[in-house]
Amino acid sequence: MIEIRNLHVKIADTDTMILNGVDLTVKAGEVAAIMGPNGSGKSTLSYVMAGKEDYEVTEGDILLNGESILEMEPDERAAAGLFLAFQYPVEIPGVPTMNFLKAAMNSQRKARGQDEFTTPEFIKKVKDAAGRLGISMDMLKRSLNTGFSGGEKKRAEILQMSLLEPKFCVMDETDSGLDIDALKVVSDGVNALRSPERAFLVITHYQRLLEHIVPDSVHVLYKGRIIQSGGKELALQLEEQGYADIIAKAA
Repeated sequence: MIEIRNLHVKIADTDTMILNGVDLTVKAGEVAAIMGPNGSGKSTLSYVMAGKEDYEVTEGDILLNGESILEMEPDERAAAGLFLAFQYPVEIPGVPTMNFLKAAMNSQRKARGQDEFTTPEFIKKVKDAAGRLGISMDMLKRSLNTGFSGGEKKRAEILQMSLLEPKFCVMDETDSGLDIDALKVVSDGVNALRSPERAFLVITHYQRLLEHIVPDSVHVLYKGRIIQSGGKELALQLEEQGYADIIAKAA
């Protein structure tokens, strides 16, 4: 599904290295979790995968189903099946959420050589998906994320993910700012999308998210490289003991 090979990344137009040889493979059907202290490069990894221009890959590659995505534009990566859920979803005043969803869905279908949804088809898909996430149609008439609570923004992103049906989903600290009820709704939405044909990379600081979205593997990122990998029990160890011992062993 996704293979990251010896990935080195710096901030564009500087000599500041952020990622220093990341190697990671996530197979179809798997959920991998990335944990690590602040400043370790977790969000940078997600941005580079999505194609954010602020970073420069100096070495290595990222393959999606065997094909390098580094030369693809962000919209091409999305059409190929990559989805990024942001830690802080952007507000877009003046653009109704429904309009945004329809444009995104039909743009991807066009890129994949599929027919665009008719308006009745689109409305039915949105209503069904929104109902499962506890999202009202009134909320979807509002400008995208404008005036939304933290929980509403994250639900709206999970709705986008549900409708776009990506192959590989990157969740960048999706639990940030969520109360326990919103966390459960978001986690249920993610779990409903788990399938043998789809994989997830969940980036988080806390074990609490991984109690709801149980990972197949956990990887510790520190100073731009993965210093330890393990099963879900590694997240429990980090919650109880912190990162000090693992960092000391890797030094």
